[in-house]
Amino acid sequence: MTGPLLRIRDLEVAYRTGGIDLPALRGVSLDVAPGEVVAVVGESGSGKSTLAHAVVGLLPPNASVGAGSVTLGGDELLGRSERTMRPIRGARIGLVPQDPTVSLNPVQRVGGQVAEALRVHGLAGRRSARLAAIDLLERAGLPDPHVRARQYPHELSGGMRQRVLIAIAIAAGPELLIADEPTSALDATVQKRILDHVEDLTRESGTAVLLVTHDLGVAADRADRIVVMSGGRLVEQGPTAAVLAAPTDPYTRSLLAAAPGLAAASAPPTPARTVGPARRGPTATPPLVSVRGLVKDFPLPRSAGRGAVLRAVDDVSFDLGRGETLALVGESGSGKSTTARLVLRLADPTAGTASFDGTDVTTLRGEAWRALRRRAQLVHQNPYASLDPRFTIAEVVAEPLRASAVGSAAERRARAADLVDRVALPGSVLDRRPAELSGGQRQRVAIARALALEPDLVVCHEPVSALDVSVQAQVLDLLAELQTEQQLAYLFISHDLAVVRRVAHRVGVMRDGKLLELAPTEELFASPRADCTRELLAAVAGTRDRRAGLAR
Repeated sequence: MTGPLLRIRDLEVAYRTGGIDLPALRGVSLDVAPGEVVAVVGESGSGKSTLAHAVVGLLPPNASVGAGSVTLGGDELLGRSERTMRPIRGARIGLVPQDPTVSLNPVQRVGGQVAEALRVHGLAGRRSARLAAIDLLERAGLPDPHVRARQYPHELSGGMRQRVLIAIAIAAGPELLIADEPTSALDATVQKRILDHVEDLTRESGTAVLLVTHDLGVAADRADRIVVMSGGRLVEQGPTAAVLAAPTDPYTRSLLAAAPGLAAASAPPTPARTVGPARRGPTATPPLVSVRGLVKDFPLPRSAGRGAVLRAVDDVSFDLGRGETLALVGESGSGKSTTARLVLRLADPTAGTASFDGTDVTTLRGEAWRALRRRAQLVHQNPYASLDPRFTIAEVVAEPLRASAVGSAAERRARAADLVDRVALPGSVLDRRPAELSGGQRQRVAIARALALEPDLVVCHEPVSALDVSVQAQVLDLLAELQTEQQLAYLFISHDLAVVRRVAHRVGVMRDGKLLELAPTEELFASPRADCTRELLAAVAGTRDRRAGLAR
């Protein structure tokens, strides 16, 4: 076809909240050609996800389209009924949603959910759909796809669930793929494989991609054009190389300056600016957290054999001192998240011990455990599932204070207001509910809640993966400030090596449940010993030769 595949003109969308219409999109216009990758970037709340949902007809009930036009191959999409949109979704437009937890059916095996995408569009029968689903899961980068197809979503890591969503989105070979933060939950190597596959898809079939992302490194590596949004408006767009080399809008320049991946890519081979306390050598003080020989086995489905288990954590040992940040990195499914859960006693180990301030938490029970648990808090990976939708933001942040009987109601409200301000949210969010906030805003609320009790240890489970780069920098600075003031210890679980390079004193690299390498951050980035560490470093977004990507 000639001309753009997707054509958006003067699109205006508003959300009705508390009897007031809040504009989300203000006259947005853009085109996406067949086979083209267009990245939409901007801070959380800028309107980029609203734009994606408007195209696919999945705006929430309180949203209204005030004006504009959205056409796909010349067919108008706005104003269509749900019945007439269903054949378009999946077959002509594939969607990779941002949140894998709420987007998958928790009581249906993942293979069946992928097969369903083929059956509803008449692309496979019941038997052939099951086999095709395994192939799609493999193409999406899921290890052992025949085993994973028999598992339920809760049995997979966040990154694995995201790959299931990608398999569903590409099942019918759509003309347009809308990817709303498709790799925010993925480690660098899997992210690279997924984005390589999406790139191959566009090259071979002419599929267009509208890539919604806060990761400027991903946009820099993968997009033909970049569209920058702020406050519901399109403030800048152009070829990727031109926007990155000579941005014309001050907002774009501020985004680029705050992107750790791009900064690391252009910097000499020395660590990027480190937040937090100065690097230090070994100390004589006892560690706050001491892990020895941790093992965790999970039973596999019967199809994998009688008594078969998955060893998620395999003989892991490390120490974490007061005021120190230890980062655990590795591919999705490497065991880093399970290790964090064992440290917090959110799961019981099969073998080994985890001690907190000299006390073995693997055997602690009752009131003694509750008192110690107050000193260790968790920032969850998923801001959609970790906040109670019935609570206001003030209630969410103050919940740990209320549960621990700290302060009066007025004092808890004041503490919540202070924490919300410190994670760069306006005070007006206190009386709103999680559903009224973007993914990045919800994650900032989760961080504020974890800090409410002023703990000694904070396990940060992908704490900034849902945040845009400028807010990411603010949150990392906040974590560093709190560490300096209170000698907080952070166990930092992340797939973003650019962030890890900035915040961690030491880095541990995990694969297949084993801790393969543990070294000071400068040493690990300069002279990695393990092959998997070198693979992770080579796959960091923002380091790809963009000229090769733009020359196709």
